[in-house]
Amino acid sequence: MIFKSKANKALDRMEDPRETLDYSYQRQLELLQKVRRGVADVATSRKRVELQINSLKQKADKLEEQGRKALQVGREDLAREALTRRSALQSQMAELQAQHDNLQAEEEKLTLASQRLQAKVDAFRTKKETIKATYTAAEAQTRINEAFSGISEEMGDVGLAIQRAEDKTAQMQARAGAIDELLASGALDDFTGTRGDDIQAELDRLGGGRDVELELQRMKAELGQGPAPREAIEAGQPGQAAQQNQPAQPGQAAPPPPPAPTQQYRQPGEGL
Repeated sequence: MIFKSKANKALDRMEDPRETLDYSYQRQLELLQKVRRGVADVATSRKRVELQINSLKQKADKLEEQGRKALQVGREDLAREALTRRSALQSQMAELQAQHDNLQAEEEKLTLASQRLQAKVDAFRTKKETIKATYTAAEAQTRINEAFSGISEEMGDVGLAIQRAEDKTAQMQARAGAIDELLASGALDDFTGTRGDDIQAELDRLGGGRDVELELQRMKAELGQGPAPREAIEAGQPGQAAQQNQPAQPGQAAPPPPPAPTQQYRQPGEGL
């Protein structure tokens, strides 16, 4: 049962109603042609019987004329023989006339059947063309809808191709970013650059770390949690720096020494 159901589904997908309709129409035309050929054969037979009847009628008329002439000359025996033959011909003519009537009736039946079949074939042809046009329009509409909704196989393949391209692009971007980070951290050697580039990168990292320490000391000084950084004092109070460089006057106390710079601890892995 399952195999039969699957086979029916496969046949349904492979079957084209337009081809089925064309095949049925062709079979009807062949049947109509056979009926017409049968009508022609019956009509031919009827015509042949008519010719035989006419020939026998001519012979019977001739025998009747000969019998009349024989009686005129006193040959009654010849007249009797002529009339006997004429009677036999009339019997044959009666049989042929019966066949002729049967053939004529059969011809009329076949002619009527041919006309009815011709009408059915014409009606079927009109309906066939209508169904084919409707099916073709429905098929085109279905393909258009499938194309717009992405259900069709072609659109599905395009969608998969786009998805694969996007995934591959994201993977390449992630790989490029990871390699850049490894090069920046020194885990990988950049053979395209020079040694000076590595030193410059290390100096930039140290400078960036010192800027962070200075900013942290400045924030502590603003919050009263520690002394201001020396760079900020030198930048903001040039007079005080000058006074510290001048010698103390007699009777004046010496200025207090500047605070010791905060020791910076390098993180493991930082260069010298």
